[in-house]
Amino acid sequence: MKIGFCGTVSVGKTTLVNELQKLEEFKDYKVATERSKYLRDLGIPLNTDSTIKGQTIFLAERAAELMNKKIITDRTVIDVMAFTVKAESISYDEFVAFENHAQLLIEEYDHIFYVSPKGVEIEDNGIRETNEGFRDGIDVLVQYLLYRHRHKIKNLTRLDGSTEERIKTIQDSLVPQYL
Repeated sequence: MKIGFCGTVSVGKTTLVNELQKLEEFKDYKVATERSKYLRDLGIPLNTDSTIKGQTIFLAERAAELMNKKIITDRTVIDVMAFTVKAESISYDEFVAFENHAQLLIEEYDHIFYVSPKGVEIEDNGIRETNEGFRDGIDVLVQYLLYRHRHKIKNLTRLDGSTEERIKTIQDSLVPQYL
């Protein structure tokens, strides 16, 4: 299975992936987690400063992840599209062209988990944007893009609550014979 987590900044996507990696049923999965610090250190602008080139690199990372038969990733193509539309230097026309290309990868995910920001405080890791307005804007865009591309999504589950509650929902949502 190809499992992706999507959602705005600082909602616990990486935490969930790291916790799943510890579970027996996911021992054979490749895990991909945030590489923002590495990319920032390469000079790739992030968040509102991102560029079409930077977002193309993020999309290429997602495409590379999808080449694995068993992958759990804390970012999806949906996330990349949301950050692309929110980037100040990317025009609407550039976003439309980007989205038209990126959407081709959505149907490769076997299951997408939308991670809700409800009840989760923003954590400052020194890289991500900590502005609540930005966070809320990305969340609205993620939800909109999930709706807009719903016909390409095989399985979608919303995750709320504590990490433990979210893990339980994930386990209950995935059919054991596919793990």
